[in-house]
Amino acid sequence: MPLSHFACANCGFWQQHFAPPDCPVCSDVRNDLPEDGWHFLSEDDVARTHYGDFRQIADDLWAFTTSPHLGLGGTGWLIVRPVAEGGNIAFEAAPYYSQAMLDKIADLGGIASLAASHPHGYGALFQLQRAFDPDVVAIQKDDLAYTKAFRVTAPYDDTLELAPGYTLHHVGGHYAGQAALHDTKAKRFFCGDMFKIDQDADGRSTHISSHKAFHKDIPLTHGEVQAYRDVIAPLAFDAVLTPFEYAPEIGRDRALEVLDEALARPPQVRRVPV
Repeated sequence: MPLSHFACANCGFWQQHFAPPDCPVCSDVRNDLPEDGWHFLSEDDVARTHYGDFRQIADDLWAFTTSPHLGLGGTGWLIVRPVAEGGNIAFEAAPYYSQAMLDKIADLGGIASLAASHPHGYGALFQLQRAFDPDVVAIQKDDLAYTKAFRVTAPYDDTLELAPGYTLHHVGGHYAGQAALHDTKAKRFFCGDMFKIDQDADGRSTHISSHKAFHKDIPLTHGEVQAYRDVIAPLAFDAVLTPFEYAPEIGRDRALEVLDEALARPPQVRRVPV
């Protein structure tokens, strides 16, 4: 059996394997096991049944998504930057990229740096590496065990500057190697799953919360919440972006209020109104 890429039909996590025996993301406490057993989709299987979409969020920001829903259904963000300043930065990845999506990224200038917050945001990151061969594929060292589908070229410890004004920060918590990307140019904070943003049908944020495990409602410890706060406090941002939501209503001050509220009580999952 040839070595190839397979997506977990339950969560969408990709592995490069002969025949995956299980899914490390589903087997972890942060996700649910599939009730009907393991089922893995080849890249050809996904290509036959899925397509994608992309939309412009701001002058320099595009969102790439996959339809129909595959796995956790995350968003791949593309920050468009002049080649003279280092080129485009992709953070997180859509669950699958159709040829039309890849063509759009090429039209926008390709990818110079590629990174993701943690395994829930990896999506089909391997496709982006294969198509654009960026020099930098950055994953925090504590999550390297989940990177079987692609090759990490830039493991890092606490911080990594992808370009002036675009810095990855190790935050831990939800996953040991979870990282966030701070965009000082546009004052945006790509926070991974540091926060869960509940939104209404019109995309307006209604509640914000922070978890160790969303499916099981496992809270973070005070030490983990404090680690989040220590990273966020010195940073200036007016919008939060998770692998799933764009929340321009939530800036640093609101994020700090949520973390301070969590530190003032025993650990528990609480959805705080925005």
